[in-house]
Amino acid sequence: MTELLTLERVSEEGVSDIAEVASLTGLVRIFEPDIQLCHLPRSPDSLIERYLAAAAPRLGEGFRQLVDVQPGCAASDFPDLPGRQALVNDIAFIVAVYGDLLGCQRVALRLEVIRRAMCPRFHVDRTGIRLLCTYRGPGTEWLEEGHADRTRMGHGAAGMEDENSGLILSRAGIGQVAPFSIALLKGELWQGNDHRGAIHRSPAVPEQDAPRVLLALDAVWD
Repeated sequence: MTELLTLERVSEEGVSDIAEVASLTGLVRIFEPDIQLCHLPRSPDSLIERYLAAAAPRLGEGFRQLVDVQPGCAASDFPDLPGRQALVNDIAFIVAVYGDLLGCQRVALRLEVIRRAMCPRFHVDRTGIRLLCTYRGPGTEWLEEGHADRTRMGHGAAGMEDENSGLILSRAGIGQVAPFSIALLKGELWQGNDHRGAIHRSPAVPEQDAPRVLLALDAVWD
């Protein structure tokens, strides 16, 4: 395994709960107790970008399915246009990486085709560890622990927007996962992570970037 190189964002309150890593091996940092979001930047693939620009209108709202870690989803799930195999191969690669990390043989796979923010408020998922990869449009936004008042999420916001509820203590704590990056988000159901989890939200989708195309994976253990 290659030597791990990491870049960490440090909040005003101490070490960040967000880890940016420089290699696939670095993704194991998501298992560290204090890390809630771990992401690996990747360069955009122009072939996939062109494919989704043409194929997105034919994907509807996307699809959900259970897939085996090997071989992943089938090419027949996607419109037959130039670049399809590049996307299928990349999804298969990501599914294999995720399956290896979580030690599962199957995953619940969602490909979301989104024309507006799905979850526009900062929140925490009731999941274990979820993988997200935005292939088209803006990536998922996060809020660092040291810049957040968790009591202001959900009902604690009293119906107010995130920017007015008191949840965001400093906008310096807001970050965004870049397109094509592999992001792992720890939820409240991960062992020892009750009342914690990555604080995140869906970004607004500018008309010129619509639709947003997002891959989401959740581990399945039989």
